[in-house]
Amino acid sequence: MASKAIIPVTYLKPAKGWIGLDLSALWAYRELIYFLTWRDIKVRYKQAALGIAWAIIQPIMIMIVFTLIFGNLANLKTDASIPQSFYPVFSFAALLPWQLFQGALQRAGISLVGNANLLTKVYFPRLIIPISAVAAGLVDFFFSFLVLIGLMIYFGVKVNWNILWLIPLIILALLTALAVGLWLSALNVQYRDVTHMIPFLLQAWMYASPVAYSIDMIPSHGIWRLIYGLNPMTGVIQGFRWALLGGSQPDQIMIVSVVMVFVLLVSGLFYFKHMERTFADTI
Repeated sequence: MASKAIIPVTYLKPAKGWIGLDLSALWAYRELIYFLTWRDIKVRYKQAALGIAWAIIQPIMIMIVFTLIFGNLANLKTDASIPQSFYPVFSFAALLPWQLFQGALQRAGISLVGNANLLTKVYFPRLIIPISAVAAGLVDFFFSFLVLIGLMIYFGVKVNWNILWLIPLIILALLTALAVGLWLSALNVQYRDVTHMIPFLLQAWMYASPVAYSIDMIPSHGIWRLIYGLNPMTGVIQGFRWALLGGSQPDQIMIVSVVMVFVLLVSGLFYFKHMERTFADTI
């Protein structure tokens, strides 16, 4: 007589205290991350007449506005090593990581509330929801990056091996969005005011980041640069411009930004997991 197959039994128990991230479960559910990411991409452009073209139109329009207002009227300077005539590509090189971060944070911040039905019916690691929301932004980034390549060719920008630094910089931008998104998504379950706060937060955050202006405007001496580096996107944007255009080389700001991302991510993971036990009851 053939022996019966043994069916594994999984016991679901609430984690105790603040410890118990169980990040290994994310690997076990890696296929779910892929499908939720792909679902977010399709839903975002469903029944949109221009479809994925919005990923190109938005940064181009913002670049034009920045060039007219900040580059021409306000006459904001580029980095010392970048000609002023390069301002359009100078601003676009900053808009690229900023748009990636902004879109990822917007989606991650409201991801739990947007998946309320899924949270209350099926078990899976809840971290998958904000992670998939953040990862979905890579498609938009890819098409926007093609526009940047065209701008660099038009302006005759020469690239070197520094461009390889874009990969860790992209990861850093996504980790920044995930770190903040973990805090906001967990808070949004209890306080729906977070949904209304996110657009305002991002608008203020953009002007606090060197998107339209050069980081050279911040005094290099004293403590001001270190304080400015507490904004994680400062290091990301500075690194992007340096890798693509040869702008101001990353300094201590990059170190401060990386440390800040690490602190936000670790604290966000623990807070998210601590609040996870109440998601199904509160949402």
